[in-house]
Amino acid sequence: MLQIPYLRENKDLIVERYAKRNLDAAETINQIIALDDQRKSTQQSMDQDLAEGNALAKQIGALFKNGKASEANELKEKTKILKEKSSAEKTKLQEIEEAQLNLLYLLPNVPNEIVPNGNSDADNKIVAEHGEEVKFEFDALPHWELAKKYNLIDFELGVKISGAGFPVYMGKGAKLQRALINFFLDEAEAAGYSEVIPPHLVNEASGYGTGQLPDKEGQMYHVGEDDLYLIPTAEVPITNIYRDVILKESDFPIKNCGYTPCFRREAGSYGKDVRGLNRLHQFDKVEIVQVQHPSKSYEALEGMVKHVASILEKLGLKYRIALLCGGDLGFTSAITYDFEVYSAAQNRWLEVSSVSNFETFQANRLKLRFKNEEGKTELAHTLNGSALALPRIMAALLENFQVENGIKIPEVLVPYTKFDKID
Repeated sequence: MLQIPYLRENKDLIVERYAKRNLDAAETINQIIALDDQRKSTQQSMDQDLAEGNALAKQIGALFKNGKASEANELKEKTKILKEKSSAEKTKLQEIEEAQLNLLYLLPNVPNEIVPNGNSDADNKIVAEHGEEVKFEFDALPHWELAKKYNLIDFELGVKISGAGFPVYMGKGAKLQRALINFFLDEAEAAGYSEVIPPHLVNEASGYGTGQLPDKEGQMYHVGEDDLYLIPTAEVPITNIYRDVILKESDFPIKNCGYTPCFRREAGSYGKDVRGLNRLHQFDKVEIVQVQHPSKSYEALEGMVKHVASILEKLGLKYRIALLCGGDLGFTSAITYDFEVYSAAQNRWLEVSSVSNFETFQANRLKLRFKNEEGKTELAHTLNGSALALPRIMAALLENFQVENGIKIPEVLVPYTKFDKID
């Protein structure tokens, strides 16, 4: 959520940056500023009435003490009118603040200056590519056929138990999934991240804190009776650890990681691009989260990008990194780098990670602050990245490492799987 002083001081720049998102927010910003003017004048009137009421109270006390009850009672009538006025102003102030907050919730984060213009993922800027394309001397199978052939993942059984998008991992498929999770967690620990096992359901305040609500409400599974949401990513509960927290500068950097299942409704998803593991309603992911000093957050972002790249290189997967354009940028993000791995059997790129800097956008919602060297309170910066999401990594491994008589296991995973081939 944007800060109102920042909106006031940088209105033209913000409107210009929002154009990267193909968003004309000038009217909304003007409404927010106008409401803030009303809020200030209402607050000023309330403060004046309070001061006048306090002064009258002293006079009334003195008059009663001096036996001037008649004059004191006249002043009491004035205080009664002031209290009624103050009560009405308090209600008005609450209405103004609620209207202002609702408008602020509609505004996405302001894109960083280097975010390219564009409308969709077709306009994203490829900034790096690594690895060689796999060449097959036989007819390669897509992962959903490999999963069936070697009894690794049962998609039909998942439909029976839950519905489409809820696969059942079996045998060596389950072991490979667990091996990837443990490998990703070990890599995060080696990079200085402290592991957290968070709840898989969160309350409404947590959803608003990291920006999933109200923006992504339709994509989240909601448990109505308890008013809880199944997490779409571990980012939500892990970042909310620091909601309403005031840190010290010496606390930075804060680096957490966590493995969780993730739940997304993915309403409207259909077609060949969502077959098999390409898009699911439930999937596993290891997330890395940082809370950083504002002066260090972009250095941290660079480090997170390098961390994800190193994992993909150890797995032996061809990947590329895309700087997202404004039209493809997530609601809460100031800048995002997407990682895609190449699926040799599907002949397409599969997104496996997003690494983002939210700057102060989440911190303002979370009231996540720190005391600087002068003792003043500032908002921290938050960042997160998938390191990594499992489904498409699994898909790429099965497809890219297939041989005529089985599927090889990347060498780095063998200590985790305890087998080097699926056949």
